[in-house]
Amino acid sequence: QVQLVESGGGLVQAGGSLRLSCAASGRFFSFNVMGWYRQAPGKQRELVAAITSGGSTNYADSAKGRFTISRDNAKNTLYLQMNSLKPEDTAVYYCYVLAPASYWGQGTQVTVSS
Repeated sequence: QVQLVESGGGLVQAGGSLRLSCAASGRFFSFNVMGWYRQAPGKQRELVAAITSGGSTNYADSAKGRFTISRDNAKNTLYLQMNSLKPEDTAVYYCYVLAPASYWGQGTQVTVSS
């Protein structure tokens, strides 16, 4: 059983930054992939960033150059550093792990005002 708890969302002005955290009850060495997805009103859930157990990363085109995914294995915590935020980044952000079954956090709201 894996539990994921996101934190760090909130309201920020365009151009600002937020850091999202995802605390996992499981051990990172058991996870094949960890990542962040988001879902905006009226849109499908989309991948924002992912990191494999080997440390390779993948980003959505919209996130490249602005967002950085990282992890702290000792703390079993995943992070998403979001810089230069835009109103179109407004969404609920979800932590995800593949272990190899899929696990999801409850989501944290990010709202970017213009």
